[in-house]
Amino acid sequence: MTALLVIGTGKGLFLARSEDDRASWEVTGPHFPMTGVYSVAIDKRRGRPRLLAGMTSSHFGPSLSTSDDLGHSWQEPDHAPLAFPARTGATLGRVWQIAPGPAAEPERVYAGVEPSALFVSADGGRTYEFVDALWDHPHRPHWEAGFGGQAVHTVLPHPADPGSLLIAMSTGGVYRSADGGKSWRPGNNGIAAGFLPDPFPEYGQCVHKVARDAADPDRLYTQNHHGVYRSDNGGSDWRSIADGLPSDFGFAMVAHPRRADVIYNFPITAGDLRFPPDERCRVYRSADAGASWQPLTAGLPEGPFYPAVLRDAMCADDADPAGVYFGTRSGEVYGSRDEGDSWSLVAAHLPDVLCVRAAEL
Repeated sequence: MTALLVIGTGKGLFLARSEDDRASWEVTGPHFPMTGVYSVAIDKRRGRPRLLAGMTSSHFGPSLSTSDDLGHSWQEPDHAPLAFPARTGATLGRVWQIAPGPAAEPERVYAGVEPSALFVSADGGRTYEFVDALWDHPHRPHWEAGFGGQAVHTVLPHPADPGSLLIAMSTGGVYRSADGGKSWRPGNNGIAAGFLPDPFPEYGQCVHKVARDAADPDRLYTQNHHGVYRSDNGGSDWRSIADGLPSDFGFAMVAHPRRADVIYNFPITAGDLRFPPDERCRVYRSADAGASWQPLTAGLPEGPFYPAVLRDAMCADDADPAGVYFGTRSGEVYGSRDEGDSWSLVAAHLPDVLCVRAAEL
């Protein structure tokens, strides 16, 4: 089995390959040196995998590149692949999320960006069109910037219903479309926003990440700014599943690619610290949709550990058994080839890790 791990950092993109069932890794890069790579994707819906990367250069600005040879070469269009219509008065700040569409539409790719907006591609991620209805939503003037900016950072196409789509943003919360993006409605009932006068508003939540259950597409999990929640009805209602975690704050939320009710979380202490609770490096896994949680520590650092794991810096691959990976702000990447039971170091001394994606090839 060949495994590929794509690692976006604050100073470029790195690729890790394993030919021995993820026991060892060869790390190459950086591609796009001295650019912030905040979003990556591995699209396997065609005969040949396509890699996609959203970069932000301090000199050239934001862009998006693709590779059809597993990162040996990259293609970036001469014109900007994503651009706000002139009527919006907005300019693209950053590509925060790249999400391949459902398998039934192999050329559809979504991009969530800053400021909070959505783009959709009909040619596999080479060119994009603006989704007007989300930008024109009456709530948009009230969406605010979180600490990391105001951006659509989660895009979850429905695996079986091409018209069903969920996005999440900080701040603003969860929004859903049932008609392919032509109209949108909020889906935040039960998610708290303790920083607002009404702690349970219709919108305005600082959602950090949303994941979809592998077996039940209407079961969703979210890590909020204070709060870990589950929805069993596609985001119409949410309830807390934070009991058993050392903190209800964090950024990452990952669902197992095949097993129902299995999710992963990396808690962080809230407030001014933003360190892992008790300064310990622990991934938490639930095998019962958040009813209980188990700390996973075998092979992870035992001493004081201070780096955080960002919202897209944790992922799972599609192998069997599944691999789970996370990268830190201090440039380490850890991987597990046994679904979190044990861990090993994949890469060290990288720039700060912003996003990771992995797949079996």
